Amino acid sequence: MTKTHTAAKSARGDKANGASGAGRASGAGGTRRAGGASGVSKATGAGETKPARKPRLPKAVATAVSAALDKKAVDIVVLDLRKAGGFTDYFVIATGLNSRQIRAIAEGIEDTLRTELAERPALSEGVEKSEWILLDYFNFVVHIFSRDCRAFYGLEKLWGNAERHEYSEAS
Repeated sequence: MTKTHTAAKSARGDKANGASGAGRASGAGGTRRAGGASGVSKATGAGETKPARKPRLPKAVATAVSAALDKKAVDIVVLDLRKAGGFTDYFVIATGLNSRQIRAIAEGIEDTLRTELAERPALSEGVEKSEWILLDYFNFVVHIFSRDCRAFYGLEKLWGNAERHEYSEAS
């Protein structure tokens, strides 16, 4: 098969899966960078870690990850809940080191999504206390935690059957 034929077939497959600009991305098998964020590792079933293939995330999710990285969020994880029976497609989970940084991460994500993609959260909670800020964009939900609050609630363990992608500024 020629390169041109392969590229055309790939493009048709993306459109058939709903990744033609509107709607959902075709899944986590893509090798494209997700909005400037880079995948670190992906846990395998045997307890080993292998280099993660870069997931193909919806543009808004990739933009939220990139905005969180810009504000120096740590331990950023995207959980793909589409096959896990979740009420949303993705969770973006990040940690801030203090309440001021947690607010800055949330504001950075909101501002970036609003200016670049005209996306606004349907619901924003926890801004006053700044231990756990939740931004609900319907198709995905952003959770920004303090370290203690994230450890206490353990969303990653609660949604352990979801596909997990880790992001870091270093990679």
